[in-house]
Amino acid sequence: MTRDKRTIKFSKPVVSDKEGLQLATPEIVAEYIAKRLKTDVIADLGCGIGGQVIFFAKECQKVYAVERNPKKLEYAKQNCRLYSVSNVEFILGDALSQDVKARVSDADIIFSDPARALSEEVRTLKSLEPPITRILKLYSDITQDFAFHAPPQMPSERITLDCEREYLSLNGQLNRLTLYFGALKRCERSAAVLPEGAWLSSSDAPVIKKNTLQRYVYEPEPSVVKAELTNELAQTIAEVGGQIFYYKGDERRTLLTSSKLIESPFFKDRYRVVARTEMNVVKLKDILISEKARNAVLRLDIEPEKYWQYRKMLEKGLTGSRTLHVFGFGDEAVVCEKIKL
Repeated sequence: MTRDKRTIKFSKPVVSDKEGLQLATPEIVAEYIAKRLKTDVIADLGCGIGGQVIFFAKECQKVYAVERNPKKLEYAKQNCRLYSVSNVEFILGDALSQDVKARVSDADIIFSDPARALSEEVRTLKSLEPPITRILKLYSDITQDFAFHAPPQMPSERITLDCEREYLSLNGQLNRLTLYFGALKRCERSAAVLPEGAWLSSSDAPVIKKNTLQRYVYEPEPSVVKAELTNELAQTIAEVGGQIFYYKGDERRTLLTSSKLIESPFFKDRYRVVARTEMNVVKLKDILISEKARNAVLRLDIEPEKYWQYRKMLEKGLTGSRTLHVFGFGDEAVVCEKIKL
């Protein structure tokens, strides 16, 4: 089993350096992408340590694994052997060269997870390596079916290409943005949720209605929020007889609300509302004491260095047993208790 500092990435001890493992696609995500791109022949341009190649090989008849870094390509070869896949042709070379293009000319689909600077503050398509636009131009006479990973936090207005933007969340965290072109494009925007395997696409769904705070609140999966699919989420709930409303939202969090408890794979978390009050330490403390809380998880905009200072202030003297969550929107605080599945 192999993990990076955030999550278990592979079920087997893959061979890699630190950077390769950090940039590698988690096994569960690679499997999802491979199933969506299942075809006869696929080319992975810039395959890195081969995490995605392994699962392409399980779904496709043949895979071209292209990598210009010989060390990474050797890792990819070893990792493919580790996973017992042999239908891979490894190519050491530059994906933008005519030589590589000629060698993968029978590919049905071109895939690439372009490298990006880990410390880059402003994410753009132009800063990816190799650039998506250059791959599209060079390989367009081979196929029109392309798929690329792109930085998921990149503002949507920077993506002006004709493609489907699929945001994927894994275990409640935004993990991937994949751009699909040609026949691979199913819609304008979509959201995938793993490990549940749920998928939601953009449509002409009516705008979700706003309402006052009700008995329950929900955090949609980050992929749903990033893909701007809260309207579609509300519609899927209405189709099964439920009703959900938009309550509040900012750049970091969105809360939906309902009078009856609703289940959906597109909810990251569900909460029971305990109280609504002003963003005031004294009033929040009174609520925490009266509700027999012991811990107060803060879900509001606060400088990281001040988070624990403020939280310890709220938790000082609490003797209860409950963990309550405090959502903050400007001068308003909503105190909730997470509903465990």
